[in-house]
Amino acid sequence: MLKTAGNAPMTIRRNVLQGEFEVSRDPDVVLTTVLGSCIACCLHDPVARIGGMNHFLLASPPSSRSGLGDDARRYGLYAMELLVNEMIKLGAVRATMRAHLYGGANMHSGMRAIGTENTRFAEEFLRADGIELVRSDTGGVRARRLDLQPATGRVRCRSVQGDVPQAPVARVPVTTGDVELF
Repeated sequence: MLKTAGNAPMTIRRNVLQGEFEVSRDPDVVLTTVLGSCIACCLHDPVARIGGMNHFLLASPPSSRSGLGDDARRYGLYAMELLVNEMIKLGAVRATMRAHLYGGANMHSGMRAIGTENTRFAEEFLRADGIELVRSDTGGVRARRLDLQPATGRVRCRSVQGDVPQAPVARVPVTTGDVELF
């Protein structure tokens, strides 16, 4: 947790890592994360002035996994339920919650479209839960840096500049056709 000051009031920055979520009503708190193919759902209840953010890696765990423990929070279904339930515990009401979705980039060409799968899952979850999706910045090939002021619901999303990492290409060794016996 970082506290910064200047001419503005003290700001408490909380970084939300993969598999984590944070909920707050403190006007001095800013939740922040960096996303590639992961999704962050930012929820805000404007009546209760409570907001939160999660950061999940994949929509669902492999079917062969059971007893995930803390790893469960890395998957969309668990991450979304934890975020919604924690907001309700603090006084938010599902019917007045508003959602923003970010991330879901397809960072590596030629690989499974994990970002697209994550985005689709999150949109379907919100629809099934009756939570209005008011803003979405998902897809593409760039990472995003995200800041949420949970008490106000204000979100700032910026594209992270730089080259998209590519899967390494295996080099074929050069051969001359000679055989050496030893």
